[in-house]
Amino acid sequence: MKPIKEIELERTYGASLEKVWEAWTNSEMLKKWWGPNDVTIPECEVDLRVGGKFYIVMEAGEAMGPFKGTQWPMLAEFTVVKPNEKLSYNAKAWTEGKKKETTIDQTTEITLIEVDGKTKVKIKAAINKAGPDAGMAAEGMEYGFAQQLEKLKNFLSSK
Repeated sequence: MKPIKEIELERTYGASLEKVWEAWTNSEMLKKWWGPNDVTIPECEVDLRVGGKFYIVMEAGEAMGPFKGTQWPMLAEFTVVKPNEKLSYNAKAWTEGKKKETTIDQTTEITLIEVDGKTKVKIKAAINKAGPDAGMAAEGMEYGFAQQLEKLKNFLSSK
């Protein structure tokens, strides 16, 4: 089945593989940088093993105007866990209170590559299925990931 939408992004960070891996896999660190601008992460759980659960909730902040307080949970299962190298998961994400209409089925693959003491992060993500009211989330997928990767850069440089 052909995905509804696919994106590929790449960024290089001035941090070690181990530090970048930890940022992607440590629930307390994820809370500090995950998601697009103007969201907070009130909940995050990571069971880092193939078949393990990854659960994270984004909550819209003040700057999101009428969406303020809206929560967007994501529940995923890890399909690949290769420390300091690759992380993949299958996920369902939705708008709290509108799960049936807004659920997106997504696959994400994160690859880390050491390059001259820095870490290159490659992301491939695909939406395979989307509820009838999930259009805005699907459309903003690349923009949201780009903001998230910029937040990761700021987080890593503050460490």
